[in-house]
Amino acid sequence: MLKTKNFRNIATVLLLSSFGLSFAQDIKIANIVELSGPGATSGTQFKDGIELAIKEINASGGILGKKITYTTEDTQSNPGVAKGLTQKATDNDVFAIFGPVFTGSIMVSMAESKRAETPNFTGGEGAAVTQQGNPYVFRTSFGQSVAFPKIAKYINTKSKNLAIIYVNNDFGKGGLDTIKKLLDGTATKVVAEVSTDSGQIDFSSAVIKLKQSNADAVFVYTNEEESARALKELKKQGWTKPMIGETTLTGQKVIELAGDSANGAVAHVGLTIDAPELKAFGAKFRSEYKSDTDHNGVKGYTGVYILKAAIEKVGKLDRKAVASALHNTCFSAKQNPGILLDVCFDDKGDLDRESFMVEVKKGKGEVIATLPPLGKK
Repeated sequence: MLKTKNFRNIATVLLLSSFGLSFAQDIKIANIVELSGPGATSGTQFKDGIELAIKEINASGGILGKKITYTTEDTQSNPGVAKGLTQKATDNDVFAIFGPVFTGSIMVSMAESKRAETPNFTGGEGAAVTQQGNPYVFRTSFGQSVAFPKIAKYINTKSKNLAIIYVNNDFGKGGLDTIKKLLDGTATKVVAEVSTDSGQIDFSSAVIKLKQSNADAVFVYTNEEESARALKELKKQGWTKPMIGETTLTGQKVIELAGDSANGAVAHVGLTIDAPELKAFGAKFRSEYKSDTDHNGVKGYTGVYILKAAIEKVGKLDRKAVASALHNTCFSAKQNPGILLDVCFDDKGDLDRESFMVEVKKGKGEVIATLPPLGKK
């Protein structure tokens, strides 16, 4: 009887110890990303960057001595699915959520992470994402309010009559509204606004419309795969005037899909492995996945390191305190090498850092200018 009692006591202690050890060692995060549908390119790259960062951090001792564990779920590029998966993640008491990448999905899903007071990192660039007053949402990319003033200045030097091709969703419409406001009252006049659909295959009519507008340049603001199709159609119809865009116009996947049609495209890019500061990361990513990454891989990777820096700043695993520590603060790449570039967050979760102008030349993106953070002259 005594032996049985002792055995039960030992078993109980071991069981409790195993639970305690698991809790002490694990920092749970959930990747809720687009692995299928129109957002598959963006979501997959974002996920790969996250997983590479987690692998490195765990190999070097984790965060505050604790390992990161994670789950990955596919939103199917569907906002409703994203919302349900976010609720599932918060019910599982994750410490942080990464994704979705698409603006339309994060706009819906972030209500669940806010409810659970869970930090939520997104690659979504739509201006509205951080205008909702959600203290738990943080970008790993520029929002339109930070990126577009930079590209508007460039457009002013290249165009008097601008046509805009945009995707008719939250991301595209937000970009259209933002660039129009920035160009209003300048020397550049918007002479055509051409709407396209997410996942659109045929861009022939869109290009015909912009040619009929007699524009002297086109601003293309669609998702990666649609951007490649637009560039191919522009070349097919003999367009020789400036092709200008934001990050999604000159990404690696776009260049691969568009081929020679991408040559000459110029975009403002928040993150690119063609920048000197990011080449080492690009080589590391290539070694891990046997392919190059676009900006989405960098966004996922740096996001995890930003979370690490915030946790270490707080000194404990407190979700609410970590979210608070990310507001109105800066992190240096010298002290936190994984974030790659010095970065500052404002009170809304928007970030600011240096960025780049990229032109596609002979099938490869080339940095033609480095731009300072918007907050600096």
